[in-house]
Amino acid sequence: MALDGGLLVRHRVPFSNEDSRFKRGFNRIRITPMAVFWTLITFILVIPILLFLSVAFSPRLMSQGHQWFTLASFKPVFSGAYGIALLHSLIIGVIAAVGAMIIALSMAWLVLRTNSPARILWNTTIFALFLAPSYLIALGWQRLFEQRGVLEIMGLHVEPIRNLLYGPVGITMVLMVKGIPFAYLVIANAMRGLGEEFEQAVRVHGGNRLAAFKVMASLLMPSLFSAMAIVFAEAISDFGVASTLSSVGHFSVATYQLYQGINSIPVNFPVSAATSITLLSLVIMAILAQNRALRGRSFRTLSGRTRPVTITKLSFLGKFSTSTYIVVLLMITLGIPVFGAISASMLDGLGSLLSHYTINFSNYSRVLHSRFLRNPLIYSTEMSLITATLAVGLAAIASKVLTSARNTRSKKFVDFFLLAAVALPGIVFAIGYIFTYNLRFINDLGLHIYGTSFLLALAYTANALPSTSRSLVGNMGQIQESMMDAARVHGSGAARAWIDVTMPLIARPLLIAWLLTFSGTLLELPVSELLYPPGSPPVAVGIELSLAGFDYGGGTAIEVLSILWALVVVGIAFFLFNRFAPPGWKRLGNQR
Repeated sequence: MALDGGLLVRHRVPFSNEDSRFKRGFNRIRITPMAVFWTLITFILVIPILLFLSVAFSPRLMSQGHQWFTLASFKPVFSGAYGIALLHSLIIGVIAAVGAMIIALSMAWLVLRTNSPARILWNTTIFALFLAPSYLIALGWQRLFEQRGVLEIMGLHVEPIRNLLYGPVGITMVLMVKGIPFAYLVIANAMRGLGEEFEQAVRVHGGNRLAAFKVMASLLMPSLFSAMAIVFAEAISDFGVASTLSSVGHFSVATYQLYQGINSIPVNFPVSAATSITLLSLVIMAILAQNRALRGRSFRTLSGRTRPVTITKLSFLGKFSTSTYIVVLLMITLGIPVFGAISASMLDGLGSLLSHYTINFSNYSRVLHSRFLRNPLIYSTEMSLITATLAVGLAAIASKVLTSARNTRSKKFVDFFLLAAVALPGIVFAIGYIFTYNLRFINDLGLHIYGTSFLLALAYTANALPSTSRSLVGNMGQIQESMMDAARVHGSGAARAWIDVTMPLIARPLLIAWLLTFSGTLLELPVSELLYPPGSPPVAVGIELSLAGFDYGGGTAIEVLSILWALVVVGIAFFLFNRFAPPGWKRLGNQR
């Protein structure tokens, strides 16, 4: 290589066959987006899940015992404290699933099939309930009904309700409330495709509205079973209610028993892994039960002769009763927890031994001026921005792999691990990361990342990736691969073809997925609780620490400010998108 007239000139240099083979091998090692994707998938999903779960069967493999293969780790799971906690979770999960399904079915019928005036309220608040973490809902109830809580300060006698709240009734109720939006979205989507001809056939043959409703429910059976399976999985894997109502009421559930096990000394990783496998098996059994119940039955209702649904015109009494039902349900699901949080945040001295309380904004002022209360929100915002960006980028690639027309091994591999990750509770992810990144051979590789923000960001991403990927599959599957091929034929590179063809079609779904991931990560609890770096607690841990120190006013003020901040970020993101995104992105991606 030489300079000739100011130009850089390359000269060919002869090389041997050995050099040629080395050069060809080196050229095959390229850093591509897919290479980065598979590397991250391996380190954030495959390795932590497989290594942690494998210790239940082979403790010696990871230096956690002497047996190469044993099932002894599963014996404590079905006896003693673990067995009782697992039984409690199973019973509560079933009741919450059935209850959430029944309520969601009634709400879907009222919203989609009647002219009830209050249905607009439900449509505007369902996503707020969907995004609210379960532990915030539970904390809202706690602040109202606890000893010397808001209602007792107001002079009300609430001890009977408090006894129910801190036990199986309260835990089941909160889990059912949290499961309603999941069940509603599944059932409502199926009900929109159910034509009117089936109800008319029942009415023609003498059936009343109740008989027509029963027929419609039978045709919705796949969505009803799916809704119950989703709520059951969410209920038995939930940690938010376990860390609040369950711990205070001393009513054990599986996820809190896992948390206590990982905080004990010495940590028994084989039993924790066996408990995690059992929870995963319960979710798989729920899915298999759903498939078995529907086997051999046809529920295909959409055809070219499907008639649009006629909205049922309710009488004045019908409108009043259905509106009352919707308003009462919204009060229980959102109204009471929100009132509990806001009222507690405005009581100065709540949680102390003071006999007189004043209503003011001093708790908010203290949060904004105290770095110990303010810094967790700032730290969680930074981590949520990183996590949402990384998770959505990986989810876009994963959804592209899942919707590929080619049935490759990579597609099956991604599909399997994303499904497995969906079923794993967040606390299992956290325990898996604690176990994996403390192993000697991991540290020998130079990966000294335990106790760092980097590991927390990876865990957040792994926790959000499965649901984020699934949310993009539908939109990505609508894009024909021939469009990308046509762009490449006309001279566009891979990146340019993606920007010109794919981005306009999925820009808005990507934005929504990013905002859902950001909001979910901002107030995430189980991963934050177990993996936060020393001295840098996320906002969920900051809330827990404030409440543990009996600073109920400050803790609830952080709750309210965090939710308001999430709403501000959502508003800013939509404003920037509508203001600066290319017109094609806004036009093609908008489904409204």
